[in-house]
Formats: sequence, C-alpha cells, structure tokens
Amino acid sequence: MTDELVHLTRTDTADGRVATLTLDSEANRNALSRRLVTELLDHLATTDADDSVKVVVLRSAHRVFCSGADLSEATTVPMEEGARAMVEVQRRIVAHSKPVVVALAGPVRAGGIGIVAAADVVVASTAATFALTEVKLGVTPAVISLTVLPRLTDRAASLAALGGEVFDGAQAAAYGLVTTAVAPEALDGEVDRVVGALLTGASQGLAETKALLNAPLLARIDAEGEAVVALSARLFRSDAAREAVTAWFSRSR
Repeated sequence: MTDELVHLTRTDTADGRVATLTLDSEANRNALSRRLVTELLDHLATTDADDSVKVVVLRSAHRVFCSGADLSEATTVPMEEGARAMVEVQRRIVAHSKPVVVALAGPVRAGGIGIVAAADVVVASTAATFALTEVKLGVTPAVISLTVLPRLTDRAASLAALGGEVFDGAQAAAYGLVTTAVAPEALDGEVDRVVGALLTGASQGLAETKALLNAPLLARIDAEGEAVVALSARLFRSDAAREAVTAWFSRSR
C-alpha cells in the first residue's frame, strides 16, 4: 500500500473487473478531510472512465468506515468548500456509470452516511453502527440530506435526525438506509455474492439501468445542492455551533 488515504485496486474475474476503493485514514477514523475527499473523487473519476471496470466496491481498511466531517479542519478549510465537496462526492457516486457497492463492517457517522446513502447497494454488518450526530453540534445534516432523506422512511428520518442516537445495521436495513444487514462473519461472503450477481449484467445494461434508477436522485442533487451548501455553511458559522463543537472537542480529549 502507498501513503494514500484512499487506495484503488482492481481484481479481474471471469465476468469482469471489480475496482475496490479502500478508505485508509485510521488516525482520524476516515474523517472527511480535504485530502481524503480529493483522493476519493479522483478514484471515482478514474473508475468511471475505465471501461474495463464493471463494479466498484467501497470499503474501509479499518474498523471505522467514516467518522464524518473532519472538524479539525474547520478553521483552515472554508465552510462552503467542504460542503460543496461532499455534494460532489455524493453526486459522483450517484452519477457513476458503474454500480457502487458499499461494504460496511463498522461505525459510520454524520457525513459518512451520505456516502452510504449515495451508493447503489449497501451490505452492512449487523454490528455496524450509524448516527446522524449533526443535531448534537447545533447543525443539521443539510448536505447529506440530498441522498439520505430519499432512502429513509419519513418516520425513520425524524427519529434518526432529531434524536441523533446510534442505531445498528439491522435497524438501518429496516429504515431503508442499507440494502441488507448480515452477521459480521457473513459480510465478506455476502458482498462477494452481490458483486458476483452484478457482474453478470452487461456493461451497457448496468450503466443505463443505474442512470434510470438514479435520475430522480441526481436531479435532486443538482437542484438543491447549492442551497444545502449555504445552509450548512451558515449553521457551522453560528455561535451555537461553535459552542457545541468546542464542547465536543473538550469531551473527546
């Protein structure tokens, strides 16, 4: 492995090539830093343009899939820049010409849930945990609402976003956030099974079917992206959010 925070590997099978994107920023639990997001966007663009790739798998090299926004960059990265980059990550996954499968073994929080929601298929361990923690920081899941809200039922969205509490893989499947939840020891096998099924599709069929399925979601992102960027930036600049973030850092030390 290189010193990249996101690794791209390719595996050839009898039915086609699988590209795997592995998040590998253990020091900050795969927080969505400028560098990680940039590398993820670059690899998504590379795999989208690679006609030999039929399926993309997104996973973590470590227990935590993604801890959300990198709050340590709050004073160095403009609010709008970070929010706009996360809109672009979701858009690029949704608009990607290949099916994107997330293999979710461990915790995912806040902004990371937008990546999960943008994917076409999500196989989660029942031991994986989720939380929309923005409400605890005096803000709202504005940017990721573009993909998260269309996945969740209305009641699940209210409970998850207003409560900000942790829920597990089985609940995430019931809410509609993930496709299926399996026992931890069965995760890799189920991911392989799902990927194998997708590989049996013809490349044109996969691309056109994904475009058909995701057209409403893509239209939502394009129509509302700038509005949620502005909302997110405004809330993160507020005194209430600054106080909540400061308190969060104090508790986490």
